[in-house]
Amino acid sequence: MDDARATDLLGNARADAEAALRRLRSEQGRADDDQTDSSAEAEDLVVTGTDEALEDLLVRRLEAIERAQARLSQGTYGRSVQSGEPIPDGRLEVEPWAELTVEERPSG
Repeated sequence: MDDARATDLLGNARADAEAALRRLRSEQGRADDDQTDSSAEAEDLVVTGTDEALEDLLVRRLEAIERAQARLSQGTYGRSVQSGEPIPDGRLEVEPWAELTVEERPSG
């Protein structure tokens, strides 16, 4: 994959993740302000747990995007950080922050 395409993909992925994180945190702030009765507490716990998991996913994605942008600057983008094997362009189109080949990813 050429550097210009990688730069575009990573920039778009970063913007999307940052926007999603802002929306999520804004919604969490509004939910914290709402008064709930005891019948809604269980639902609130589920929503809070889901929101926290989503926030963690978005933060980890942003960290992976930053590492990918650093690899792009260093000239190692598109290669597995584990083996140095090339990561197929098709995989990078879908997940531009990919650090491993599909075969190297942990199962589970």
